Amino acid sequence: MLTSPKDTATRPTPRAVPAREWNGRGGGFLVKLALLAIVNAFGVAVVLAAWRVESYGILAASVAILVAVDWVYLSRRTVPLKYLLPGLIFLAVFQLFVLGYTGYVALTNYGTGHAVTKAQAVDAVLIQNERRVEDSASYPLVVLRDGAELGFAILDTGTVRIGTPDQPLYDDPGAVVDGEGRITSVTGWEVVPRAELLTDSALQQRVFDLRVPASANAEDGSIRTREGSTGAVYRSVLEWDPASDTMTDVDTGVVYTATDRGNFVAQDGSALAVGWRVNVGLENFVRAVTDTDLAKPLLRVTGWTFAFAIISVVSAFLVGLGLALVYNDERVRGRKIIRTLFILPYAFPAFLSALLWRGMLNPEYGIINDWFFGNAYISWLGDPFLAKLSILWVNLWLSYPYWMLVCIGALQSMPAERIEAAKIDGAGRWRMFRSITMPQVLVSTAPLLIASFAFNFNNFVIIYVLNNGGPRFADTSFPLGHTDILISAVYNISGVAGGVADYGLASALAVIIFIVVGGISAFAFRQTRKLEEIGS
Repeated sequence: MLTSPKDTATRPTPRAVPAREWNGRGGGFLVKLALLAIVNAFGVAVVLAAWRVESYGILAASVAILVAVDWVYLSRRTVPLKYLLPGLIFLAVFQLFVLGYTGYVALTNYGTGHAVTKAQAVDAVLIQNERRVEDSASYPLVVLRDGAELGFAILDTGTVRIGTPDQPLYDDPGAVVDGEGRITSVTGWEVVPRAELLTDSALQQRVFDLRVPASANAEDGSIRTREGSTGAVYRSVLEWDPASDTMTDVDTGVVYTATDRGNFVAQDGSALAVGWRVNVGLENFVRAVTDTDLAKPLLRVTGWTFAFAIISVVSAFLVGLGLALVYNDERVRGRKIIRTLFILPYAFPAFLSALLWRGMLNPEYGIINDWFFGNAYISWLGDPFLAKLSILWVNLWLSYPYWMLVCIGALQSMPAERIEAAKIDGAGRWRMFRSITMPQVLVSTAPLLIASFAFNFNNFVIIYVLNNGGPRFADTSFPLGHTDILISAVYNISGVAGGVADYGLASALAVIIFIVVGGISAFAFRQTRKLEEIGS
């Protein structure tokens, strides 16, 4: 088709894009692709790991996050989400997931003796009850390695047989045995040197835990070793019957039946040591208020938690406000230097400060008794009342500098017109403080007071480092003490520091703490609106 010169003249000429502009666009796009490739590689690794351990919830969430990331950052119509998505992902992973998982654990019997799934519990019970077959021969044995996989090779009447936990023993005609009857090489495997096995403790543990089936029939037992040079046949004295959901002791004939409590229990009430996680509903929450061994000390811990949080906030705020009023006065000379000295406790890490005070309060060599009480033996951290008093004092020493800084800032930001107007009206100092200064300070500090209450309600560091919750209660079997607050009680009940763990009960208490602190904080924030009306 022919075009006229007029049409050609009126047609717009395409703009020539400078090479530098193209390079900038292309470089940025390549960087974005590279970052997305890294994110997708990490995400695929998480998905595969979740698939291997059959954690389908994490798998589904990981796939959803990957799809969202790729869609948002490869689309031109999702500009706001490009900035919001990272924060939303972090919120989901580090907040919502943690809260949801804690709630899930609170509904289970997860803890010591019930830390695995039922399939894992069955395997653990069978392994724990393995015994060496009485007429089993002792076979010369070497440890085999292929990358991270381990196996055994034994010499059975002149024949080398090799196997792994997933592959029963089979003959290896290509294996080499020296004149002293030692296996020196096998087909497709590396023979682990004896010297390496003796010096590598981690490798030793893996070898001692290794079980290689003697044959495809599980009743024939497994080859195990206790020193890495000889092996024997071991067989469990228990037989697992998945159809009837029972474990039978072949030696005594006792039958252990699986219960809905996550245990194998015999008719006489005896149970096998290993159980599994099951859902127990609200039992942990009910137990926290009905179990007399737990409810009474927990009630005392709860009362002390509220007292500790309220007294800590009020005392630190009042001391900080008092110092701020004094050292914000221009008539005080050297007030900047003095304020700097008062801030020093806030500059030191709370962990180190608590350790320092723990040493100073020691009844035998602490300087508190030595300098101020004539070297008298006063157990500041061993007596219930003195321990609480000491913790409140140390927490006050750590907290008042913060409130002094906050209150100085609030005082310096007060409108000078109101103060001048009050002076003209003849208001005295107390009247000015009560009607002008204090309301204005509270308008600025009320949200911080609420946050400080929530912090002290869960101030684990000061309790754990200074006194570890002691002295202990004498009327309970739970590891709780007179200065424990709820969060340190959760820590002790969870068994993280040792002892019997009860993650289900600890998670239930953590949920209760979250509800209490969240409810009080929400109510307090609503009340601060009244202060804002006063301040306006």
